[in-house]
Amino acid sequence: MFTGIVEEVGEITHIHELSKQAIQLSIKAEKILADIQLGDSIAVNGICLTVIAFNHTIFQVDVMPETIKTTSLAYLKIGAPVNLERSLQAQDRFGGHFVTGHVDGVGKIIRREPVENAVYYDINVSKKLIRYFIMKGSVAVEGVSLTIFGIKPSDGVFTISLIPHTVNVTILGEKAVGDIVNIECDMLAKHVHHYLQVQN
Repeated sequence: MFTGIVEEVGEITHIHELSKQAIQLSIKAEKILADIQLGDSIAVNGICLTVIAFNHTIFQVDVMPETIKTTSLAYLKIGAPVNLERSLQAQDRFGGHFVTGHVDGVGKIIRREPVENAVYYDINVSKKLIRYFIMKGSVAVEGVSLTIFGIKPSDGVFTISLIPHTVNVTILGEKAVGDIVNIECDMLAKHVHHYLQVQN
């Protein structure tokens, strides 16, 4: 379980193709390596991945075919920055919202607009995902906990606004129109929708 509050930005140092649909990533980091252990869960751009090896500067994770198919990891290149967050511990402060690290799909940025001290993004997602979005609801974009402040369900578009801090300490500030981003919808919305579907 995660909060969507990014701890640091890491860097992809190596991509090893295990097969046509499976890869192993080596990621350079600092802060999250302080207490890392084999088997730990790390959110990489919002994707929960398991640490399989590490040293004092780099950790490695395996990426299975299903993850490649449903997330933006296939677009990563060596040198790419990535958002990193360690899994939540019981004594931690809870600053974002409940994020599982199980990405529901991807979205495409269709507008980026600086407005005063904020940056607005319009993101297009599938009709299958847009049903989980409500005004002032939560969403994780590239693993970052954000609030939805605009939505056009018929177009499959939602709007988020980044404060300067989020722009500066996550990779979202560098995202541009046309970029593909990982989307995790609000857990409560998914459960309520599923329950109503089952009842009907």
